[in-house]
Amino acid sequence: MNPTTELYQNRLLSQGYPDLETLGVEYFKAIQSNDSHLSWIMSCVSKLVDMSTIPRTVAVVGCGPQPYSVKTLMALGYDATGVEPVQGSAEAARAFLDDSERIHLGSAEVLPYANKSQSLVLLESVLEHVDSPLTSLAECYRVLAPGGVLYVYTTNRFRVSLTGENGEFRTRFYNWFPGLVKESYVFKHLHFAPHLSNFSPRPAVHWFTFTDLCKLGRYVGFAQFYSHLDLADRNDPSVKSNPLRRFLISNLQPRVIQNPWLRALALTQLGNSIFMYKRPESH
Repeated sequence: MNPTTELYQNRLLSQGYPDLETLGVEYFKAIQSNDSHLSWIMSCVSKLVDMSTIPRTVAVVGCGPQPYSVKTLMALGYDATGVEPVQGSAEAARAFLDDSERIHLGSAEVLPYANKSQSLVLLESVLEHVDSPLTSLAECYRVLAPGGVLYVYTTNRFRVSLTGENGEFRTRFYNWFPGLVKESYVFKHLHFAPHLSNFSPRPAVHWFTFTDLCKLGRYVGFAQFYSHLDLADRNDPSVKSNPLRRFLISNLQPRVIQNPWLRALALTQLGNSIFMYKRPESH
């Protein structure tokens, strides 16, 4: 009996690999780290909005089974909550925080928040996994208050790595593969070899450039777009502690962000993170 017949002889193919969601929860519980660059993110946000003058509401979408970001933001005095689409991860996150109210079971496409209720939305390593990036960004726009900020960290289709690592698939140079080959790897991961994309029940199926993210953001209403390169402060601890960041921000930032060609070149490699600013309502 061949592997396909044996694996699905008593199950529908559409059910995917057995217990993939459970495997994913256990895997991400083991690897999720509290090294989230949160201080760098908040330092950049402070260049766009004064969080001391607006409601300190922050939504962490795709918080995972160990939501260190939510915990850290709460310790800093923010009204932070998390959203997690996987039932097992949501339950683990509630246990991690010892709080059943802070974590919501939901998806990026249908956020459990009222209109204009959040000052900041964090979408880290999520947009590549969702069913609809456009719907997800529209939801983030809906729940953000005017003058609020959405931070997105996601995949980079143009990323160059000498080792071929891409951060999502255990297949080297995956981000450079033709679309049809990518789809075939996704199919293999979901049905036969779940280790290919780190046991994720929602593997990374979307690969972006900075231009793609700006275009999607404009479609849903965001007005202005910034990268870490534009907002990073040389005095931020996360910059000071990283020699490469310190060199880039101290020596190259001023000339690069004012030169469209140099900025575009830099964003081919740094374009996987973006700050989207929601224009304030006119009075």
